[in-house]
Amino acid sequence: MTSESDGMQGKGGIIRATRRQALVWLAPALLPGLAFASVPAPRERRFVLIVLRGAMDGLGAVAPLADPDYAALRGKLALGSPAAANGALALDGRFWLNPALAPLLPLYQAHELAIVHAVASPYRERSHFDAQNVLETGLTRPGAANDGWLNRTLAALGADGLRGIAFTPEMPLVLKGRAAVSNWQPEGGHDDLTAQIARMYVADPLLARVFAQGVRATAAIDAANAGMPRKRDVPALAAMAAHTLAAPGGPNIAVLEIGGWDTHVGQGTQKGRLAAALGQLAAAIVALRDGLGPHWGQSVVVAMTEFGRTARPNGTDGTDHGTASAAFLAGGAVAGGRVLADWPGLAPAALYQNRDLAPTADLRAVLKGVLGDHLRVTSAALEGRVFPGSAGVRAVAGLIRA
Repeated sequence: MTSESDGMQGKGGIIRATRRQALVWLAPALLPGLAFASVPAPRERRFVLIVLRGAMDGLGAVAPLADPDYAALRGKLALGSPAAANGALALDGRFWLNPALAPLLPLYQAHELAIVHAVASPYRERSHFDAQNVLETGLTRPGAANDGWLNRTLAALGADGLRGIAFTPEMPLVLKGRAAVSNWQPEGGHDDLTAQIARMYVADPLLARVFAQGVRATAAIDAANAGMPRKRDVPALAAMAAHTLAAPGGPNIAVLEIGGWDTHVGQGTQKGRLAAALGQLAAAIVALRDGLGPHWGQSVVVAMTEFGRTARPNGTDGTDHGTASAAFLAGGAVAGGRVLADWPGLAPAALYQNRDLAPTADLRAVLKGVLGDHLRVTSAALEGRVFPGSAGVRAVAGLIRA
């Protein structure tokens, strides 16, 4: 696990130690709230967020083959017809799935996968850094907050509510804030170093206590994943996240990240950079399903990206930074088997700024629907605390099974 740098945050939140930072980052864990003892209700409900960093081409992932302008607009990047070899996979007659996502088709058919298309955050520029900031803070402009909407969700659930963990090298902004959270990645053995650091902290009761809690938390995660390969590829991390969330008394909320979506050159469709990234996404979701086992029925996985890509290919068989994209909702608690889209169309006049898929849905509306109906966050908390200033963004109803 890694800690945040500089300063100290409020009770129950991230502990930061500036003067000892050179030593602290070596510790296997530094955060309270994750030694698997007991997690109060609704303990049975799991939520996993997968951040697709780099801007996923929604038109390449979930293709509107029924749109009369699709094939000509996309050119070489258009998916082949379902009848073609390695062609698109039929979903609902309007939309087809990229064959790299074939492992997700059984989930769709089992009504455990839903797709929201033509969706975007409130951000309308094309900077990765700013767009990811808006995506993770849940606000309308970059730099407006230092905490993330998922940490604020934990805080809204109360000090004795759910706990969150990121399976990432650094704590993602979406999980930063006052609520107790941590991040973890598989490491080699550092028993001697851990003992040395523990001895150094004996004179500092605060750091000694936090360090000890972190060591216990790491041991609990290691125990939950005993016998599993210690790899850092996305499917392996997803499997470890699932086992950790399934452990008795374990955390209920996890964050994963997948990169490789910034496909300016050689994007491809059935093969190429996009297909490789989509394959990672599919493998991660399947690993989560398999690892969660009986808990899958009470789980929701949301995969979302900072913005989409241009509707037309560029001159290097890729796409550039765009606007709307697609989001994936998977899990036994999802009311799936459908693509939700107020489809804007791909005619030139329908494109956003004559270049992008136009957004017709707000990601915050999707997240409000999931967090409200699945994690039981109240409407007042969603509008006033989790996504402040979003009173005009109505939650999408019916995303979660009744």
